[in-house]
Parts: sequence; structure tokens; C-alpha cells
Amino acid sequence: MPVHNSEISDIFGKMADLLEIKGANQFRVRAYRNGALSISNLSKSLRNMVSEGVDLTDIEGIGKDLSDKIKEIIETGYLEELQELELEFPGGLIDILKIQGLGPKKVKVLYDELNIGNVDELRKAAENNDIRKLSGFGAKTEENILDGIKAREEKGEDKRFLFAKAEEFILSLTEYIKGINGVNKVTVAGSYRRRKETIGDIDILVTCKDRDIVMDKFTNYEDVNKVVSQGNTKSTIILNSGLQVDLRVVDGESYGSALLYFTGSKAHNVVLRSIAKDKGLKVSEYGIFKGDKNLASKTEESVYKKLGLSYIVPELRENNGEVEASKNNQLPKLVELNDIKGDLQMHSHYSDGSNTIREMVEAARKMGYEYIAITDHSKRVTMAGGLKRDDVLKQLEEINKLNEEYDDITILKSIEVDILKDGTLDLSDDILKELDLTVCSTHYNRNLSREEQTKRILAAMENPYFNILAHPTGRIIGKRGEIDVDMEKIIESAKKNNCFLEINAYPKRLDLSDNYCRLAREMGLKLSISTDAHSINDLNNMIYGINQARRGWQRPEDIINTRSLKELLQLLKKD
Repeated sequence: MPVHNSEISDIFGKMADLLEIKGANQFRVRAYRNGALSISNLSKSLRNMVSEGVDLTDIEGIGKDLSDKIKEIIETGYLEELQELELEFPGGLIDILKIQGLGPKKVKVLYDELNIGNVDELRKAAENNDIRKLSGFGAKTEENILDGIKAREEKGEDKRFLFAKAEEFILSLTEYIKGINGVNKVTVAGSYRRRKETIGDIDILVTCKDRDIVMDKFTNYEDVNKVVSQGNTKSTIILNSGLQVDLRVVDGESYGSALLYFTGSKAHNVVLRSIAKDKGLKVSEYGIFKGDKNLASKTEESVYKKLGLSYIVPELRENNGEVEASKNNQLPKLVELNDIKGDLQMHSHYSDGSNTIREMVEAARKMGYEYIAITDHSKRVTMAGGLKRDDVLKQLEEINKLNEEYDDITILKSIEVDILKDGTLDLSDDILKELDLTVCSTHYNRNLSREEQTKRILAAMENPYFNILAHPTGRIIGKRGEIDVDMEKIIESAKKNNCFLEINAYPKRLDLSDNYCRLAREMGLKLSISTDAHSINDLNNMIYGINQARRGWQRPEDIINTRSLKELLQLLKKD
């Protein structure tokens, strides 16, 4: 059974959580956490690295002990130490960690103080107001726990995967399918092709010479946990990860119409059917028909053309005005990865990054960037080793020296400075004025009211050294919701104060949402796309920010880091 990087990362993450709940040595907990993070950021398969004899201790955060454990997981599919650790706790404890807002520290308190070992016990304790009596908890925490339980129950078994995690499984599978004798075209459709933040089931469309051979090979793929069905035109499997995949074999002549149909969204397809009906036509996965005559089906472009529409890229197919824009030839030319000239948020070893500034620079040079911004945390973020005044000055000296060495890239002096509860920034203006730009964020006081939270950010934007609002809603997809803010007011204030909002490309954030990206464009506010990289491998996450921007109708001119360095600095300049 193949083991993917994300599965090894999950095992190490679970080890860290349970060890923390157990009260194990923090260095040991941190080793597993750092290992999980490093693995999640790897672009190369650990399974391949092991088979090639690569020394895994060369990976940042992986020592001899974790290297041996990685090999154990790859060889056996599990980690014996984790299985033994799980036996020390109630089986439902891991489920509690899945409730939004509950990390291992809080779960440890709940377990130690109230002996809560499953979600039902957690619900009863919250309903009986037992949790608010604990130190560090309160009535609001109880309310959030009950909301989290309810949200999880309403979601049921509809398991969804972060796009980047699903992509890991999908790329391996599609490479396998492409290698089957007689296979011609292979395309992943559905929400994956539309680049949604999270992915449910996967639809793969194939054209081939021999359907039976393809279906047999597909259902015998090494990562299959269960074969749900196997037929001549459609087969369904469930991978070991829990991801369901439908493979559909279609004729080459109807490939375009089938791809359009199975890409969706359903709402987009409903609009297309309505247009066809008004023209006396019928559109389906087999083509566009007038009576029995198929007018177009081979390509998506030909189907759209028959409907009087120009081609609509998959990311826009959500029935959010794209069909009307297509009719009127007003579809935007969306931003692409090669439009990006630099990355405006990344962390180095000065705070919680894995690499030196020089290493980040060298990696960015290989990507062809014209500039990068080093944005280590300010002092308020103590858990990430936030920088105090002297640390900032020391880093600025190093950046100045490095800038003298390089003539093909510029290192912008910056920092991710915390927005405090009262709206002031975490560093004084006399330090901030020495920087090329600031990336400002909220990491604490997430439970303020909508009015207080909005007021806090608006006050921060009044600071003359405020440039970019980082990960504006603070969400972690599937783990932590958005802070409650009036986004329209924030966008208005950003425009007034010549500030910008960030699209954070970190796969678990993707913050702003596509809807807020669209709102920003409609209100005339430009955005940045940044990786929030904590290692050189994280710089590759830029594509996920591009996906989010494209779903939000963003053009190159709407993104500030598509500009040259000279143009960017002009945009950042305050009046």
C-alpha cells in the first residue's frame, strides 16, 4: 500500500497532539510538530526518496529518530508508537480535536480536569456549564464548543479534503492512469478542476482504446481501499485516504461536452441548459442537440460557441455572473502564476521559519522573482519567536548586506506586525519607518464582537506605516472560522488609506475567500498574493493563491505583486 507525504505528516501531527495531551516533554512534542510541518511542505514523495536511498536527515526538522519512523510508516503503513499511545486514551479523544477551536492544550485541560474522552461527554459538560468553570475557558468557549459540535454533526460523513491534500492523491493516480496502454486523454473534472478550496469526490474522464483494460487497471490501483463498482463506462473506488474517485470512459467525439458537464458547477450547467432551451436546443454530457442531430460535442469551446458564448475558464463556473459576462465579451483575463514578480510574505529563522534569509533569497531567485519581502513576526507573537526592537535592527543590517551582494533580486525590509486589541501596531513608528513595507495581522483577541473587531482593524489602517492586511479573516479551513468583521468597511478603509489586503496562499488558509476577492475587485481595491512561506518549499504554494485569485475574478492589474519593483514601491507609497 503506498503511503503519501500527507499521511505521514498526519501521523506525526497526531503523535504531537497526543503527546501534548499526555504532558510529554515539549521538545519531543515540538520535534513531531516540526517534522509534520516539514513533510507537509515537501514537493518530493518521501516514498520515492526512501527507495532512492536519500538521507532523510537532510530534510529540515527530520533527525535520525524521525527518519527511522518515516521508513517504518512507508514499510508497514503505520507507526507502532502511535498505536501504543492511542491505547492510553479514550478512543473518542481524537474526535474532540476535530472540533473547531479545540487544540491539544485545551483538550488536555478537558481530559485532565473533567475526564472528557469523547464528543458526547464534551457536549454534556458544555450544556451543564461545567466547562466555563475551568481556568482559561468561559461561557463564550462553551457556546463555541456547542456550535462546533453542531456544525460537525450537520456536516456528517461528507468528508472533504483541502485542495492541496487532494491534489497529492490525484496526481499520483492520474500519472498511473496515463501509463495504462491505450489511454489517450485524462482530465480531472469537478470541483478539483474548478480549483475549489476543498474537494469532495473526484471525477476523472478518459478516452482510450480498450475500456475493459482501463477499468481493470483502475480498480486494481495499489492505493485502492474499496472497489464500490466496476462497469464498462464508469467505475468507482475509494482510496486509502478516504477519497472517492469516479472514472468515466467517454468517446472522443463527446469528450468536450462530457468534460463541461462533469466539471460543473451544477448551477453553471443549469444556466447553460436554460440558454439551450431558449434556442430550441438540448445540452447534455453527450453534446448539443437539435432533435437527433449533434451540433457540437468534441471540445468545450465548440459547445460554448453553439450557445453563443465565449469560453469560460473552469474557475469561474459558479453562476456568479460569468455567463452574462461571456455573452457580452466582458470576461476578465485572469491572473496567472507567471504574472507574479515577487512574494510579499515569508518567514526566516529569525522567528519561526526553517531557513535563513539567504536560503529564502536563493530559492526565490530560482523562481525568477524580482523581489521578496522578509516578514518575520513581531514581538507579540511569542510562540513564534517574535522579534523585538533589537532583533529587527539586526535583521535589517543583514538584509542591507545581502542586497549589496545580489543584483538580480531585491530583499524588501518588512515584518509581520501584530495588530493589538486597541488597534495600535506591535512596534513603534520609529522602527516601522525603517521598513519598505509592513504586513499587519491579527493573531490574538479573535472573539471580539463584529463592531470591536472591525474598529480595531480600521484603527490600525490609520497608521501611516500600515501597508498590507495579512490573512484578513484569520481562518484555518476546517479548523477555525473567520473573525467577525465588516469586510466592506475594511475594504473601504483600505482604499482610503492606500492599504491592500492579502490573499494568503498557505493551503490551510486561502484567505481571502473567493467571494471577498470578488468584492475587493468590485470595490476597486488591489490585493497581494503571498505564500506566508515558513520554508523554501513553501514558496511553491503561490499557485494555490493564484487559484483563489482566479476564482475571485482577479486580473494581473488587480494584484500588486505582478508589478515591477519600481511600480510596487510607487503603489506602496503613502500620500
